[in-house]
Amino acid sequence: MSDAGPAPIGIVGRRLLLANVVAEVGIVVTGGLVRLTGSGLGCPTWPECTDGSLVPVTSQSEGFHKFIEFGNRLLTFAVLLAAVTALLVVLRPWLAARLSRLLPGLARRLGSPGPVRRPLVWLAAAVVVGIVGQAVLGGITVLLDLHPATVAAHFLLSMAMIAAAYLLFRRAADPGDQPVTIVVRPELRWLAAALVAVGVLVLVLGTVVTGSGPHSGDSEVITRFSLDVRMMSWLHADVVLVFVGLALAFVVGARMSGAPGSVVRAGVALLAACLVQGAIGYTQYFTGVPVPLVALHMLGACLVWIATLEVVLSTRRRGRHGPHDDEADQASVVVA
Repeated sequence: MSDAGPAPIGIVGRRLLLANVVAEVGIVVTGGLVRLTGSGLGCPTWPECTDGSLVPVTSQSEGFHKFIEFGNRLLTFAVLLAAVTALLVVLRPWLAARLSRLLPGLARRLGSPGPVRRPLVWLAAAVVVGIVGQAVLGGITVLLDLHPATVAAHFLLSMAMIAAAYLLFRRAADPGDQPVTIVVRPELRWLAAALVAVGVLVLVLGTVVTGSGPHSGDSEVITRFSLDVRMMSWLHADVVLVFVGLALAFVVGARMSGAPGSVVRAGVALLAACLVQGAIGYTQYFTGVPVPLVALHMLGACLVWIATLEVVLSTRRRGRHGPHDDEADQASVVVA
């Protein structure tokens, strides 16, 4: 495989890559709903749902919880299908070349044969491997009676997979794999990097708050961190305030330095997402963490994370600039 002369992904391919991102976010939210409904041990064994059966049986004592947990397990296959489809999208030129002699009709449907882009293949493959890892980690979590440490690892791995899926989607829009050109001042790049670092800390602390709070994931088995949930919530909120401050500084810095409009828009989108997420977070805390708000908070965490990645990506370009990117040329630095 070669990085030279990449074949275009096409609008259908881009939509399939976007569907991959949506699927990764969706499984996080549905997984959260499993926990929030106390259905985490609805299927008390793994990979079977109950001893001797891969599917729920009427004799199980878990009631409706078994259907919720089993349904979430089935959704994993839909997410895997989206990830494998994304991998096939980036491998399409290679597949067309291999099939051109055997099945010329099918090869023509796949498009022009040619080299594929290694970075896209690695990102797509990472999502597929991550889903397999999630299945194994999910099984370990069940076997350990939903220990909060494994639940936290399950969520954080999902965030890494969302990052890989979103980077794949965005990277596929690049004209190729030419060197990167930075289109903002160095200070904004530092702020963007700080946003990612603090954002990761926010996610980690969020899992600690969850692991110390009332939603253990099962209505019968309750395993929690031995930490004061109120103290951890406020620590989480303090780090969130630092994150919001960095986002505000990025927006102000982008405007004052004459950064491209796409950079400013990315910063404003992140700041708006932070404010909505913060409002949900404080509301759920002061209202006793009701299930609907916690579910919205999980969705918000995914969207804030994606918006953070977009801020970083907005600070650079790959290949030739478009007609509206020249305004930042004087601040550009070419990075190999």
